[in-house]
Amino acid sequence: MPERREISAWAVADLVAHLGRLAYGFGFTEGLTPAQWTALRYLSRANRFSRTVSAFAEFHATTRGTASQTIHGLVDRNYLRRTRSATDGRSARLDLTEKAREVLERDPLQVLVRAVNGVSPAARANLATSLERLVAEVAHESGRRPFGSCSACQHLEGGERCLDGAGSCTCRLLGEALDVTETKQLCVQFEPAR
Repeated sequence: MPERREISAWAVADLVAHLGRLAYGFGFTEGLTPAQWTALRYLSRANRFSRTVSAFAEFHATTRGTASQTIHGLVDRNYLRRTRSATDGRSARLDLTEKAREVLERDPLQVLVRAVNGVSPAARANLATSLERLVAEVAHESGRRPFGSCSACQHLEGGERCLDGAGSCTCRLLGEALDVTETKQLCVQFEPAR
């Protein structure tokens, strides 16, 4: 049996930060910046309530002005389509265009995805759980909102039946019906289930 390796919290934090820097460096491809790649990835995974400049700013841990500049560049280059809200004329939903979907197929983050795929399923599950906890703790300590999916949110009404597609899903907070596919997407209104 291999000997269990002891590693300090500082060393782990440094590894996580270094991995983030490496992944950030992959982002200067296809004529896009790392922030633009992050926006495209985020918007490809966000539910309809979370595909806004403000939600992206929260997710990206940046100012609304900086996020707005990033989004503006993507709209101008036809990666995103901005649709004004029918209920609130001030806000707009952001949707990926076909051009964005095509470029995401060549996402430079695939290098990291391949590395993660090289880890056993059990180790990958443990890593995901640990990273989710770290993200939640750091978000909490820095006064930022955690992001997650409806499937793990306290606002989800319908439980396992709706997640299995056998019943209806509703967001209690927003009073909106959810499609089962939306329950797997990122949401800015996420509150971890207790």
